Amino acid sequence: MRALTLAAAGLLPACALFGAPAPPPSPAAPAAAHCRHASVGRLAADPALTAYVATRRFRLGQPAAVRLTPDGATVLYLQSGPRSDVRSLWAFDVATGKVREVANAERLSGQNDRPLTAEEAAQRERMRLTARGLGTFTLSSDGRSALVPFGGSVYLVDVATGRAAALSPGDGPDFDPELSRDGRHVASVENDEVYVRAVPSGRAHPITRGAGRAVTHGEAEFVAEEEMDRFRGFWWSPDGRRIAYEEADASRVEPFYLADVAHPDRPAEATPYPRPGKPNVDVRLGVVGREGGRTRWIAWDHERYPYLARVAWPEGGPLLLEVETRDQKELLLLEADPSSGKTKALLAERDAAWVNLNDDLRWLPGRGFLWSSERTGQAELELRAPDGTPERTLTTPAMGFRRVVALAGDSVVVEGGSDSTVQSIWRVPLGGGPPVLIAGGAAVHDGTGADGAAVIVDHEERLDQPTRTVVIRIADGSVVGTLPDRADRPALPPRVEILALPTTAGTLEAAIVVPHDFDPRKHYPVVDWVYGGPGVVEVERDEEGYALQQWLADQGAVVVKIDNRGTPRRGRAWERAIAGSFADIPLADQVAGLQAIAAARPFVDLDRVGAIGASFGGYLSALAVLRRPDVFKAAVAIAPVVDWEDYDTHYTERYLGLPDQNPGGYRQSSLLTGAGSLSRPLLVVHGTADDNVHVVGTMKLVSALEEAGKAPELFLIPGQTHMFAEQATQRLMWAKAAAFLLDHLEE
Repeated sequence: MRALTLAAAGLLPACALFGAPAPPPSPAAPAAAHCRHASVGRLAADPALTAYVATRRFRLGQPAAVRLTPDGATVLYLQSGPRSDVRSLWAFDVATGKVREVANAERLSGQNDRPLTAEEAAQRERMRLTARGLGTFTLSSDGRSALVPFGGSVYLVDVATGRAAALSPGDGPDFDPELSRDGRHVASVENDEVYVRAVPSGRAHPITRGAGRAVTHGEAEFVAEEEMDRFRGFWWSPDGRRIAYEEADASRVEPFYLADVAHPDRPAEATPYPRPGKPNVDVRLGVVGREGGRTRWIAWDHERYPYLARVAWPEGGPLLLEVETRDQKELLLLEADPSSGKTKALLAERDAAWVNLNDDLRWLPGRGFLWSSERTGQAELELRAPDGTPERTLTTPAMGFRRVVALAGDSVVVEGGSDSTVQSIWRVPLGGGPPVLIAGGAAVHDGTGADGAAVIVDHEERLDQPTRTVVIRIADGSVVGTLPDRADRPALPPRVEILALPTTAGTLEAAIVVPHDFDPRKHYPVVDWVYGGPGVVEVERDEEGYALQQWLADQGAVVVKIDNRGTPRRGRAWERAIAGSFADIPLADQVAGLQAIAAARPFVDLDRVGAIGASFGGYLSALAVLRRPDVFKAAVAIAPVVDWEDYDTHYTERYLGLPDQNPGGYRQSSLLTGAGSLSRPLLVVHGTADDNVHVVGTMKLVSALEEAGKAPELFLIPGQTHMFAEQATQRLMWAKAAAFLLDHLEE
């Protein structure tokens, strides 16, 4: 589960601006139609909200999907205009600072947009990608060519000249293409089989067989994409002669039938969806030659380790795979012999709660490999011998290690943070010695690198200045170039204060957003903008991350964000505190945070507190009014998980365990438990085509409330998925959410 970046809310009558006197009743309209807030229509047309939605959170126009060539000479990236989501491929010359367009969809195909194949649409939904035009690209190992999929076709683009060759006919469902490292072949998935095409002829042949019905080859299954962040289902060998591929058999998985309620003439689509305690997709890994033939299946204890979490086939290294137990308390790193199919364990990670996945495995030919672990209670990066024997720990606890960016000679570039609101970039010697800070301060630095290059690309976000994307030297952190940014900015920067709040549970990081016309003598209603679930930090020093909250604050409220226990970047104990139950600790910490804010900032009115959130945040906001009506007076729950037995296996079982082993935890975590006691206004919003958090949960909640004599407010959005991508719909939904909350938080 990932935090929604766009979501929906509420349905209300037209009203005047919040805080303004109510207009006199019109003779033609009943008095009940008048209240103090702006009409939904007027809020939806607000220029600040319009700009936020039209610019996709002020992200359109920023460099995206950044890749650095191995020699560090060129930065490739996708970019659109400030209010266009049609992206093109661009190149930035590091030495000269010159920028040129390499490819665009119209030049490749004569069209700016094409319908997505079912596989492309599903993958983009899992990646939360709404862009049109060129959605993704990959670079060849030498950086000279870019492989660009578009509308079911695959194009090979020369980075230097922009010349493009279509490698597929244009009407086939080519999916997830990848170049071999010698650049002579392209593998992709067509009709659930892996195909290989020769370059430049484009001649293709299948190398796998037997897919059909519930079996696919070369495609990551749902939980791999949605919960493991593994989007690939096949992997080239370093010499380009073989391919390892996933076979996924969903025949035992319970089907969910998704129907478009706006089109009853269309049949419901059956989609395998594994729920907690029920069968998962059966996954195995095979190796086959580039020309096809017999598959050699890789052997491991599938019954004990059913999850295939990671696969890597590094240059100068063996075929590696990470496998997990069903309860995710144990993970093995296996080295596989692709000829015999035999495996041997290089290491095991175990945790009494769960083992976090990571992408920090890097093979160092002749030296061993890098591996990150939380076994000491804090994530640390280790150097290990080729057989898995630990050699040394490379990072210090004070760095707050988070991930590997790139290898750079005898050093590794990593990200970390002194607290959860910032992120810095360090150069760490592989041979031991003190780390060197190359990008830090009160900022969030997100690095992109290429192993062996002398520079990295740093996407830098701060509270006090616009985002910028710069190229910096690994040696000393000096800036050698700045990528052009076409993004619009908010008319006024957000007024945000970051606080570290001492509570009995520990120090909670919080952000407070006040109106631009803030008056400290007033008492303001409070909107708690919650997520609160695993894997997501809301409180960061990122100006653009508070644009929507600022718009809501400018309607006459104080908006707060609080990162409770269970969120990442605070060490193992902080994150694992929620093991076994989603309900008690996140909600208790939100309340403690609100009380600490009110004690520190007297303009906050704790008698008028509302909550709003999406996905896990939707669950937590609904939980707030159900379990703590003494604190929360109203809530908007967007696409909430209602009953955790209806969500997927890999996410839910990681934190709650199997239902038959923790029935009390599932019962306590369900919104259906005690739903009949609802005494505060609750608005539930859901897209009917959501294939991640299915609308069935919202229907169950509505039924439970109705059975208890409650009249729930419900806003269903026909045809919308978990992303809520349509701009007009977004404006209307956010306007309704604001009106709903402010109406119920009046004095």
